[in-house]
Amino acid sequence: METKFIFITGGVLSSLGKGICAASLGRLLKSRGYTVTIQKLDPYINIDPGTMNPFQHGEVFVTEDGGETDLDLGHYERFIDENLSKYNNFTSGKVYKNVIDKERRGDFLGETIQVIPHVTDEIKECIKKTLETKKTDIIITEIGGTVGDIESLPFLEAIRQFKKDAGKENVLYIHVTYVPYLETTGELKTKPTQHSVKELRSIGIQPDIIVCRSQIPLSDDLKSKISLFCDIEQEAIIDAIDVKHLYEVPVNLQKEGFDSISMYKLNLKYKVSDMQSWKDLVNIVKSLDESVTVGIAGKYTNLKDSYISIVEALNHGGYYHKKNVDIKWIDSGELEDYEKCTEVLASVDAILVPGGFGIRGINGKINAIRFARENNRPYFGICLGMQCAVIEYARNVLGLQGANSSEFDENTPYPVIDILAEQKVVDSKGGTMRLGSYQCNIEAGSMAFKAYGQKVVHERHRHRYELNNDYRQALSDAGMITTGIYPGKNLAEIVEVKNHHWFMGVQFHPEFKSRPDRPHPLFREFIAAAVSCKNNRKKQ
Repeated sequence: METKFIFITGGVLSSLGKGICAASLGRLLKSRGYTVTIQKLDPYINIDPGTMNPFQHGEVFVTEDGGETDLDLGHYERFIDENLSKYNNFTSGKVYKNVIDKERRGDFLGETIQVIPHVTDEIKECIKKTLETKKTDIIITEIGGTVGDIESLPFLEAIRQFKKDAGKENVLYIHVTYVPYLETTGELKTKPTQHSVKELRSIGIQPDIIVCRSQIPLSDDLKSKISLFCDIEQEAIIDAIDVKHLYEVPVNLQKEGFDSISMYKLNLKYKVSDMQSWKDLVNIVKSLDESVTVGIAGKYTNLKDSYISIVEALNHGGYYHKKNVDIKWIDSGELEDYEKCTEVLASVDAILVPGGFGIRGINGKINAIRFARENNRPYFGICLGMQCAVIEYARNVLGLQGANSSEFDENTPYPVIDILAEQKVVDSKGGTMRLGSYQCNIEAGSMAFKAYGQKVVHERHRHRYELNNDYRQALSDAGMITTGIYPGKNLAEIVEVKNHHWFMGVQFHPEFKSRPDRPHPLFREFIAAAVSCKNNRKKQ
């Protein structure tokens, strides 16, 4: 069959949930036996989000092939259970860079370069790029931003043209809007949706399906009104009511006929849906009544999206053990005083220190790790969280006063964390770290081996600094052993502390590979340790 293209736009306001809408439709169509991939086109000028402040953009999601991408790709992967690539996320920056590079090479033979057709043609090529890595039946493309934003116009023009290029029978436009509820009058108002669709139609795109975000269900009368003013069949108006649990969304959208109407409009052969395993997961999520508390000590805790994949991976581990995971968000900058640190962390069942960059909050993270180590609380350090665990151990167990990472102190007498020689000559910050999937060989008998059940795994990375091999033996002799190695350069990937309830630091980002119905092994075991710790503390 010819590849089908679905484009999802958003109107009224930002953060409507276009990404979850795209991910949910992907899951629903995959449940009907179609192969699906999802991509995000972002209008900002940055080449990728890799150099952006997490407070502005949230998490940077890393793909297997080392792409630094929008956090929505994490939702895509978790919902459709497919590994995506760097070709699943393009920005205006990438598009314009490609066009300018071609112009500098002389590819355009002296033409005047314009938004139309050169930039729009490049956007269309980007949309088709995913087919070069893997042939799929359906490509779902989410357009970032909101209709009416000036920076989105080239993308909207490109997808308008796409219907002519791919054939109208192979293209579907879905518009996500907001239907606000006015409590004072007890009414849902459709006018914002009408104006949003009018704006989209003025660009030349008539939506085939409208997804309406709302607090309460839309009545048939309201759907009829939207149908009349937006020139669309009533059955193509999908009610996306707010839900308590994220993974309920695909089930609710299927009840609204979202996948059925999409298949009908794309002339796709009807196939029976198999969503039973997803429904079983939702039933588990909705029935959780026991919980464990995990403290996350980080520097971006004021924007939870900075750690969205970690939050979801913790939840996945909780689902496996039939436990709700209550997260206690802790700004590591507030843990500089150890006595206060012990008060803040006294009530948690486990502690996690996530990745990050820069010196702010580092001493607070080190104090949190010391508390976990000295009080036998389960500890999980990810990327920088592993590096901080090594620094804490070197200072407080090995007695190496002033031990540090050369990232934070170039003159430290004990650079237990250091930068690789090839990284020292790198001037550009974007896309120059150890990125993407690398092999990790695991020591038999270790906690990591118990979790994975195998000696060789592959995990995703995003960092420059590594555990300094000059200190590995001293750390091991003192009880912090290296149980995972990247064989290509003999680099430490996993460290564990002996005679501890559960203490592990990993140089990679396991959260990126966790799935709601198949939690990452390390998160599964971390939550198991948190449950055990909570039960032991109850007995004391």
